[in-house]
Amino acid sequence: MALDKDALSELLDALRAGGDIDLIRSGMQLVLQALIELEATQAIGAAPYQRSPERSTHRNGARERLLSTKAGDLQLRIPKLRQGSFYPSLLEPRRRIDRALWAVVMEAYVHGVSTRKVDDLVRALGIDAGISKSEVSRICGELDGQVAEFTGRPIADAFPYLFLDATYLKAHQGPQVVSKAVVIATGVRLDGHREVLGLAVGDSEDGAFWTAFLRGLRARGLGGVKLVISDAHEGLKQSIAAVLVGAAWQRCRVHFMRNVLARVPKGSQEMVAAAIRTIFAQPDAGAVAEQLDSIADKLGRQFPAVEQLLREAAPDICAFAPFPVDHWRRIWSTNPLERVIKEVKRRADVVGIFPDEAAILRLVGAVLIEAHDEWAVAERRYLSEGSMAIVAGTEAGHEMSSTPPALLAS
Repeated sequence: MALDKDALSELLDALRAGGDIDLIRSGMQLVLQALIELEATQAIGAAPYQRSPERSTHRNGARERLLSTKAGDLQLRIPKLRQGSFYPSLLEPRRRIDRALWAVVMEAYVHGVSTRKVDDLVRALGIDAGISKSEVSRICGELDGQVAEFTGRPIADAFPYLFLDATYLKAHQGPQVVSKAVVIATGVRLDGHREVLGLAVGDSEDGAFWTAFLRGLRARGLGGVKLVISDAHEGLKQSIAAVLVGAAWQRCRVHFMRNVLARVPKGSQEMVAAAIRTIFAQPDAGAVAEQLDSIADKLGRQFPAVEQLLREAAPDICAFAPFPVDHWRRIWSTNPLERVIKEVKRRADVVGIFPDEAAILRLVGAVLIEAHDEWAVAERRYLSEGSMAIVAGTEAGHEMSSTPPALLAS
């Protein structure tokens, strides 16, 4: 990297004289401009005025870019090309999520729908210095392509465990602000690794929306599903039964517990919750069924509504029982997916109200791609490959039944 000798000499003289914040700003500007010129040289294949057979195009002036930093505003020059385009990587946020968030904020800012929180972030990102609609479109288009490719990719492996959940984010729809349903699917492959399988955004979390979403997963190749874990949304239950024929359904125990405690006086909630938790602390499927029957009897003497809920939901909240005991804690609730959704909400809270549905897909898709990539390189599998072989029936002498007989009898 070649720095301008005269500028460098002046900078060194200032250093010897004892510089202030202006000196730091000048130094930063000198180094960043040199890095930009170096990257442009690599992109073009030749330095300014250099004759080179690798040259692909020529410089054609430069455009100014004001970069806001803690040392102050830096006036940088970005080379323009006669053919193609160039934008220095050092001026773009590094991580895909941050680039998506940046793009969403810029889009909101350009459309004039930003909140005070977004305005604060805009200033922190230096966007007050000026951002063009064409630059917003360029970044958004790149991210949209990555998300579309990721969410539409073929699903080549079998996924015995499928997790489904939804959250709601606010977005502008014409002059109104509406809630948009964001549904996400993750799964565990036969080798024990997790993947993000799908994402969709719609007006509501109704049965038709869930059915279309699940059919989309099947069309992309989803198969081998033995257990679906979700909450008890009626439309989702019907869609699972219609699209994923033959798969058992595990009702999330966390969501179920909330439904139960809503029917119990506050003073008795901890006692009831502790009693129900003992159902899930048993060593095998038979013991789970016996404990559920026992707890339903005991709680029914004081809380008949709780007994009714337990007995009606028994096959659903205990669908995990026929699967390997080592898997139970990871398949009896949607908590693994809830952690992903928590990160989605954390990022979305920065935006507040999204400009449109496409902006939701862009940001949520970027978060999911990052989660998917982290799982892909994780040293430990989510579930051991040996135990997953049992689920697949390759080590067991027969296929597992979806519900143990004792639970069916209850």
